[in-house]
Amino acid sequence: MAAQKINEGLEHLAKAEKYLKTGFLKWKPDYDSAASEYGKAAVAFKNAKQFEQAKDACLREAVAHENNRALFHAAKAYEQAGMMLKEMQKLPEAVQLIEKASMMYLENGTPDTAAMALERAGKLIENVDPEKAVQLYQQTANVFENEERLRQAVELLGKASRLLVRGRRFDEAALSIQKEKNIYKEIENYPTCYKKTIAQVLVHLHRNDYVAAERCVRESYSIPGFNGSEDCAALEQLLEGYDQQDQDQVSDVCNSPLFKYMDNDYAKLGLSLVVPGGGIKKKSPATPQARPGGVTATAAAEEDDEYSGGLC
Repeated sequence: MAAQKINEGLEHLAKAEKYLKTGFLKWKPDYDSAASEYGKAAVAFKNAKQFEQAKDACLREAVAHENNRALFHAAKAYEQAGMMLKEMQKLPEAVQLIEKASMMYLENGTPDTAAMALERAGKLIENVDPEKAVQLYQQTANVFENEERLRQAVELLGKASRLLVRGRRFDEAALSIQKEKNIYKEIENYPTCYKKTIAQVLVHLHRNDYVAAERCVRESYSIPGFNGSEDCAALEQLLEGYDQQDQDQVSDVCNSPLFKYMDNDYAKLGLSLVVPGGGIKKKSPATPQARPGGVTATAAAEEDDEYSGGLC
């Protein structure tokens, strides 16, 4: 079966080459027909799991479409070549081709397709190169934002923010979360704004920037419904405990359901938050100290007091 598909692919390649040849009666290559044959060859090679040959066929198809000024189809072929590289576990190279495809989609005037390609590239590379994934998600968000598709834009910004937090790139994470918050405010999703304020405060405290954390809460008072919400009350309690270096109070807030059931990356920030200097712990009730022989210090003191005047 595989050998049959490989032969089929080779036949389509030969046909494509014929369409590209010129002669006395044929002055111009037939790029459209050649691209079609390259595409068929790519499918045959893919079915035979010959991904290197399938990738090469896709690239030839893309060039043929470009020569024919068919940008959308060229972009599709580059994207398919990228997916063949993904099958070969060559993820950075795959992402490069998908990025190239997305630029061509934009040039062609199909930004939605460009954004979807960029997001797909981000998912491919996320576990291998989180920094590149952040860049791709931010690019995708920009495309959606330019198209005034704010809900899709903010979803991609959220992915970027979480990756930044996971990589402990807190300065960039703080800016990314602020951008999320601004968009949620613009689309009047106020409860999510409250959650983003919690995320911001946790990030700022991990940056050891209490002033920025306090400012976030103060500025959020202007968001409808924030003042008086459980999110606001919890953040005020958190900041009070942090300012007073009361680790118990901070831990109590960060272990509350409100914090524990946030996105995992933010919940972890809460659980690992330590106040400056290690903080103070609530003292446990003092227990009487025992003296040798099992007699407590209190009982021994009473005994000493009983005979303090001497024996009668």
